[in-house]
Amino acid sequence: MSKQYQDIIEFVRGLYNTTDFIPLHEPKFVGNEREYVLDCIDSTFVSSVGKYVDRFERMMAEFAGAKYAVATVNGTAALHICLKLAGVGQGDEVLTQSLSFIATCNAISYCGAKPVFIDVDRHTLGMSPDSLRAFLAAESVMTPNGCINKTTGRRLAAVVPMHTFGHPCRVDEIAIVCEEFGIPLVEDAAESLGSYYLGKHTGTFGKLAAFSFNGNKTITTGGGGMIITDDEVLARHAKHVTTTAKKPHSYEFVHDEIGYNYRLPNINAALGCAQMESLPRLLESKRQIATSYEQFFSNSGKKFVAEPAHATSNYWLNALVLEDYSARDEFLKELNDVGVMSRPIWRLMNELPMFADCQSDGLANAKWLEERVVNIPSSARL
Repeated sequence: MSKQYQDIIEFVRGLYNTTDFIPLHEPKFVGNEREYVLDCIDSTFVSSVGKYVDRFERMMAEFAGAKYAVATVNGTAALHICLKLAGVGQGDEVLTQSLSFIATCNAISYCGAKPVFIDVDRHTLGMSPDSLRAFLAAESVMTPNGCINKTTGRRLAAVVPMHTFGHPCRVDEIAIVCEEFGIPLVEDAAESLGSYYLGKHTGTFGKLAAFSFNGNKTITTGGGGMIITDDEVLARHAKHVTTTAKKPHSYEFVHDEIGYNYRLPNINAALGCAQMESLPRLLESKRQIATSYEQFFSNSGKKFVAEPAHATSNYWLNALVLEDYSARDEFLKELNDVGVMSRPIWRLMNELPMFADCQSDGLANAKWLEERVVNIPSSARL
């Protein structure tokens, strides 16, 4: 092993003060998690109804600065419902980024729609508003039925940028493009709880947004998600359709549309309430870790991915940009071989068989990043 890797491994082990296996991101339970979960068990309300679900939704809405929040079983379910409520349907297309976790495209597919892939910015890792505008200007036409893709004849029903690793994309500019072309903006904010752009929390720039509380996120409910919106009608519909579209009644079972069993169980929400109480501490710790990484790698030839201009990132997953594929693969092998977990960025969605036939704008930046980006241990230290 070369000295550069010995130094990196020694630094990471010192950062986490351990010689044991270091995961990429593990949850921290340092507050009232046990108390709230036991209280939930004692109440017997452990399923989709209970005080912790209501409280978790209120806490999330208040923290994000949104008027309404609706808890779901996971982030993919949250995004699926966001897209449906934004009007995405069978045969439509959704403009999104190929540099993303599979959940983004899965949620689009659940609606019977197809993704169209727009390139990202290298500095934010998120959708480029310049690439979005260029694609729409060249490839779309406005009609009485909405914005239509001239190549496929399909309606462009939504734009879904993703805040990659918690770093906000230039979502304000994306919102302006969406307004000009009459396309709803839905944010995939799954990774960005605690991230802000121009002083606003991610997820509050569009019609709706989806968050994730998977076990590897900044806070976790074991598995869970959240829809946020400022639209009361959409919020009520989201709550209705995620609870099997059952009309309120003390004993009758009447359902008035196709619904989904997507509501977050109360026992998971109990965990979420405790995690929300610890969120400021978690964010502070993760920022300290990111600062340490940035300083360590400043003269190494390996570029640390720092928060973009005008943004405050939660630094969910810390990332490095390496020289090329070869350097990336060598880095991954050297660290993983000694129990310091690292991983490459996701395989581009258009390279997967189920999305290989989807239209794209060339994705030059996405491909460049795919060949170079690695994630390194990012757990909070509490």
